[in-house]
Amino acid sequence: MKQEIADILMRKLKDPRVGFVTVTGVDVAKDLRNATVYVSIYGSDADKEASLKGLRSAAAFIRSELGKRMRMRYLPELLFRFDATVERGAHIMELLREIEEKDKKGPGHE
Repeated sequence: MKQEIADILMRKLKDPRVGFVTVTGVDVAKDLRNATVYVSIYGSDADKEASLKGLRSAAAFIRSELGKRMRMRYLPELLFRFDATVERGAHIMELLREIEEKDKKGPGHE
């Protein structure tokens, strides 16, 4: 489902609000009624908010496209959520890089 949604976003969705979006995961409820789609969005906070609004307004279209591609008894409602794990990981890497640079300079060079 993750790959199909990512493909739909890349090839079919034409909403100008939706920027560079990566589908990082999909959690489908046990009853198959809802699927939470986690996305990472590149850009400013305003870009991220606009992309999330665009995805939410296009959820019915994305769901119908998904229905053409997947054979499921129930096609879940799609709920889009921002996934900040990529950003957190990049921030941690930056902090580690800063610590490493300080260590290379030695004591007293802050």
